[in-house]
Amino acid sequence: MPTEGRPAARTAAFFDLDKTVLARSSSLALGRPLLAAGLLTRADVARSASAQLGYALLAADHRRSERVREQLSRVVDGWEVARLQAVVEKAVERFVEPYVYLEAIDLVARHHDEGSDVVIVSASSEDLVAPIARLVGADHVVASRMEVVDGRYTGQIDYYAYGPAKAAAVRELAADRGYDLSRCWAYSDSVTDLPMLEAVGRPVAVNPDRALLRLARERGWEVRRFVRPVPLLPGRDVSLGLLALCVAAGLTGWWLRRRGRPPHRPGRLRGRRGRHAPPSPPGRPPPRR
Repeated sequence: MPTEGRPAARTAAFFDLDKTVLARSSSLALGRPLLAAGLLTRADVARSASAQLGYALLAADHRRSERVREQLSRVVDGWEVARLQAVVEKAVERFVEPYVYLEAIDLVARHHDEGSDVVIVSASSEDLVAPIARLVGADHVVASRMEVVDGRYTGQIDYYAYGPAKAAAVRELAADRGYDLSRCWAYSDSVTDLPMLEAVGRPVAVNPDRALLRLARERGWEVRRFVRPVPLLPGRDVSLGLLALCVAAGLTGWWLRRRGRPPHRPGRLRGRRGRHAPPSPPGRPPPRR
């Protein structure tokens, strides 16, 4: 349904989540509350940090993305859906909001002011993404869906919102909502989202990896740098698993300096917050073929 107070949109802005709206992986940002709730073990957090570190240092490709996907499937097997949802809902403002780019929030507000819908399109699990989308003021969500039997995740993925599947979901949502894709925007940091960026008339590379930056320059696409999240300072009870995440972050900064590309220096988050209606229930993109 259209957001109250605004006419039905004919344009939309599609945002990737991790490293585009958020300064870090959404799953890593939620690592501490999931660990405290007993849903993650220290070994799980360390393995996830390792997978995400390779993803960050070497840029995303199919092989590394598959590794992250396999890690997700293994970790969530047997989790109670309602419990995960409760943990995420309670934790999202404290543990995710500090990593939201202020530039992204301002863009969301601008697109809404111009009459466009805002859609978060993420390979992360729908149960993680939906509360974050509400936090930033998005209208719709496209995200991966895990198979659920008797209220628990089986470890199987019903729908993986990655690569060409993102573009297919964008096209389906556009057909359903009447968006003119030639007038729509898409924002992403990764070349793996090239199909989604090519599906719209106004693609924008945000903090792009090398491959996407090269393509954006070749094609004359807009390139933006988001640099203003608020850092979340870890508490004194940081676990060994979370320490692994800190090490991963440190190695990322070292590697970026070696490349001559300084790591982003976050500042204090100020400005408008997501002040719009929460997302409507996410659509159901077709299964990946």
